[in-house]
Amino acid sequence: MSRMNNDDLLMEDDLASAFFGEEEAAPAPKVEEEAPAEEEEAPVQAEEEPEEYGEPDDEWETPAEDFPGQLAVDVYETADKLVVKARTAGISKSDLDVSISDNILTISGVLSGGEDETTTRWHIQECYWGEFSRTIALPVPVREDEDSVKAELKDGVLTITFDKEKVESPKKIQIQ
Repeated sequence: MSRMNNDDLLMEDDLASAFFGEEEAAPAPKVEEEAPAEEEEAPVQAEEEPEEYGEPDDEWETPAEDFPGQLAVDVYETADKLVVKARTAGISKSDLDVSISDNILTISGVLSGGEDETTTRWHIQECYWGEFSRTIALPVPVREDEDSVKAELKDGVLTITFDKEKVESPKKIQIQ
């Protein structure tokens, strides 16, 4: 496909510069035009492969403590209850902390077990190990007293059940 507009080439060059960096920009494709021929750019040399695969790229590394792991949750309601379920496989009760204040629920804890001092090289690391936290503004008012809240950890699922606060419907006031 040939291009008729030099503006397209300029945009393509700008994109290449943004993607590859100014000094590594890929050459623009040749365009067949009646205008005088442009000088050819020198071919770009490919970067050398790192000596060893799997070396970290310092540009993209972010310290783990900056972004604690998040907990996936489901929140739903029944006629008189609000239920929050979270996948907590591999976490013991003693490593979980659940609190509520002003209809804001916080679930936090530590997932341990992924560390191994004898590891020399990771091939795949998809599991999160360490601290996690999730704070949720509950969608309906709930009762926060101990008798109205039930938390259960069973088969790797934390289920927290709240009694919903009874909200009175507005009363009509007669105007005289």
